[in-house]
Amino acid sequence: MHPPSSETELLVRTRALAGRSLADVAAMLGLALPADLRRAKGWVGELLETALGAPGGSAPEPDFAALGVELKTVPVRADGRPRESTHVCTVPLHAAEGITWETSLVRRKLARVLWIPIETPGRGTPDTRRIGNAVLWSPTAAEDAVLCTDFDELMALVAAGTPERISGEMGTWLQIRPKAAHGHALTRTYDARGRPAATLPRGFYLRAAFTARILRAACAVAG
Repeated sequence: MHPPSSETELLVRTRALAGRSLADVAAMLGLALPADLRRAKGWVGELLETALGAPGGSAPEPDFAALGVELKTVPVRADGRPRESTHVCTVPLHAAEGITWETSLVRRKLARVLWIPIETPGRGTPDTRRIGNAVLWSPTAAEDAVLCTDFDELMALVAAGTPERISGEMGTWLQIRPKAAHGHALTRTYDARGRPAATLPRGFYLRAAFTARILRAACAVAG
């Protein structure tokens, strides 16, 4: 499928998927459904990227680069509450100095986001998960300011060579957490003296409370 040429076309494609199961969409695309999505991180996002015509690739830019739109799937409970935080992008541990909120990849990713809730029963199998109603969102000036404050606080520790001082309690809405399959998956960084070092990869995540706020606001507008 060719990439969508406008946000309107993207939304039309997204709405056509609402209410369908992941199994239905996978079958439509000729793809196998993983037996356990815990062992297939990122598969749901990749499935929907394919279904919606995202160009693909690993370039550091939004999924629909021509539109400036990032795609994020959110597993939600029956009442619509997100089940987990949302990964945004990798933290640049080896090139942190000089990066500002305005020039950061995380801000580019969050400038315009297509949120797609995935209705995820607590004990259901992957084939029972269904696609919810999508939300096209951009942060308000107030939200952007809070995210900027979080970013500056967190990246100050990264730039100082002390990412180990970052805790899960830091950040109102944006947080940094380790992102690795196991403790041996290390990446390059610099210590507090500027010497080359190795540490666990880390990622920027949005707290579930923030994505819940976005989805609630969208429901209020729709209602």
